[in-house]
Amino acid sequence: MTEEIIIAGFGGQGVLSMGKILAYSGIMQDQEVSWLPSYGPEMRGGTANVSVIISDERISSPVLQFFDTAIILNQQSMDKFQEAVKPGGVLLYDPNGITHLPTRKDIKIYTIEGAKEASALKNSKTFNMIVLGAYLKLKPIVKMENVIKGLKKSLPERHHNLIPMNEEAIKVGMDKVKQVS
Repeated sequence: MTEEIIIAGFGGQGVLSMGKILAYSGIMQDQEVSWLPSYGPEMRGGTANVSVIISDERISSPVLQFFDTAIILNQQSMDKFQEAVKPGGVLLYDPNGITHLPTRKDIKIYTIEGAKEASALKNSKTFNMIVLGAYLKLKPIVKMENVIKGLKKSLPERHHNLIPMNEEAIKVGMDKVKQVS
């Protein structure tokens, strides 16, 4: 099993940390992992993306042109990465701020209203965990216990008290993801 993922959105949406938690979760399952971030000099508010590969086999290169899954969190990323999803792959997006919906017919398209659900939880910082939960519902490539271990590894110890809130946000994402086509 090899899963090649691109997560893309604005800096400040938790794109890189979502990828890092996913990568750490794969490591906790003794899988081969690659985490390759890319972001502009402006950071918060600029575009950011991270490619993550989780595999049972050795990863030959972290650089990818095409992905099994694209997690899209803004219009610029939709425009850039929609065509990079392999035929038969998955595109998961948050519709908040998306003005041109995905048009591909050869992939599975899902939506998660992460911004809306984070607002309902009264904590905008749970946005990326809601989106991660939606992804894990579609592609359960890592076990929840390893996601929790990944959270512990990527969060500073002073923020470990937030792990139950993040776990709840992941479950919300799992419950609220919807298939579009």
